[in-house]
Amino acid sequence: MSNSQLYEKRLKRVNDAIALKEPDCVPLIPKAVGAQYVLGGAGSSHKSEFYGFNIAIEASVNYHKEFQPDVRTMPDFLSGRANEIAQSAMLDWPGRPGTKVPDKSSHQFIEQEFMEQEEYDELISDFTGFMLRKYIPRAFPGLKGFEGMSLMPANIMGTRIFSPMVNPGVKAALSNMLEIIEETEKVNEYVIRCNNELEELGFPPYSTNAGEVPFDIISDFFRGTMGMFEDFLEIPEKVSEACEMFLKIQLRGWEPYVACNMPIKRVFFPLHKGMDGFMSPKQYDELYWAPYQKILKHLIGHSVTPIIYCEGPYKTRMDYIRERLLVLPAGSCVIHFEEGDFAEIKKKFERVACLSGGMPLYLLEWGTKEQVVDRVKYLVDNCAAGGGFLLNSSGSIENVKRENYEAMFETARTYGKK
Repeated sequence: MSNSQLYEKRLKRVNDAIALKEPDCVPLIPKAVGAQYVLGGAGSSHKSEFYGFNIAIEASVNYHKEFQPDVRTMPDFLSGRANEIAQSAMLDWPGRPGTKVPDKSSHQFIEQEFMEQEEYDELISDFTGFMLRKYIPRAFPGLKGFEGMSLMPANIMGTRIFSPMVNPGVKAALSNMLEIIEETEKVNEYVIRCNNELEELGFPPYSTNAGEVPFDIISDFFRGTMGMFEDFLEIPEKVSEACEMFLKIQLRGWEPYVACNMPIKRVFFPLHKGMDGFMSPKQYDELYWAPYQKILKHLIGHSVTPIIYCEGPYKTRMDYIRERLLVLPAGSCVIHFEEGDFAEIKKKFERVACLSGGMPLYLLEWGTKEQVVDRVKYLVDNCAAGGGFLLNSSGSIENVKRENYEAMFETARTYGKK
């Protein structure tokens, strides 16, 4: 079978499952960024994603050729040099000068408060200005000079509007920004090359765009978890206004994407702060899910499939989410869970949405081959019949036993065959 035929076969397999039809074989789509370096060789590690892009691509290609998953998993290409120039305060990464992050570890996100509680009004009324003069200088100290950027409406004749850029700090920030752009362009070339190579080998993408729940944007990147605790208790109306703004910004940004003609239109949403216990059901409904529901309706209305990737425990949220998805067309989205009784979860979401997940990370790294085989059989027996199931790892795989990984694929391809 040619690579193009394999591509179409895999595409149909995943599309059928998402549409709640039973495919020829249970789709196998493990989130295997780190596993590619463990299994793909080429002297690769997570450091390759920042400083050795050729090595990362070679490992990824080796991995896909050997294991033949149903979708391609791209390395998380990020320019180490660009982040060095920007002095990214929210990120630590393997290979960064002075880092304690090992080469074989993924990058580390350092959550901070880059916005004060009293700055919500400024953020909402002047998002671009706030980002330029406040957020970027705080989150990227290498661009601190943008604090001095100011445009006055009485000084816009001709090129007079650029006078503020004569400020030495602004000039230094602009110079650094040009270097960052050049480094980012280099990385983009590798992203395109890796995508093309895996495409030619017959591996379709799983998602073709990404977004975030508006609440998570504020909590992850602006206020931090602790700051957000204060905000949704003390000023929930401001949180709601900011969520509405971020959902509108995302919808505007997706306009070309939803309008274009593409064979695969799926948007990946990692749900970071919606797990059990983070907030009350009322807060979850009003601040977390309500803005997100508007995004889901908009995308689905434009024939885009949202991938709802729930992170953390969701036992108390499942019934609520099911009720919200029932008002959407059946089979219009994918819902992923990290943990839980997957036989019961499948029953709950049957004929509602395609379920993803089921393979615990601890089994792949620490379990026995027999345990992995038994788990795959359990998932096939309880989730695959009738369609609507994607066999996925519970989260992003970092370390894995080769024999366990091989057992997962072999069992899925044999026992999971229709």
